[in-house]
Amino acid sequence: MVTTDFLTAARAEALFGSDLPTGSAPSGPEVTAAIRRAVRTHGGTRGCAVALAGEYGDHPETAAPRMRWALQVVRTVYARSPKGTRNVAPPDVPV
Repeated sequence: MVTTDFLTAARAEALFGSDLPTGSAPSGPEVTAAIRRAVRTHGGTRGCAVALAGEYGDHPETAAPRMRWALQVVRTVYARSPKGTRNVAPPDVPV
């Protein structure tokens, strides 16, 4: 079983509520920018969580695959290195 820390979950929720299409393979800077836009659009991370819950209630058949995609993208972009330190967004994009 894979556990998800709070920061990964919050990033995935924001990416879920972003304008990036499900199934796309965005770059690190694109993911960071999309997460920022979504957080601003939804009024913060709680707003992203509310949008996510609403989509699961209204469209569970599309919400589940989108959330799996968002988690996979976030885990890839913000992957942990083998030593346990976290790789963050590229140096030119502050987190």
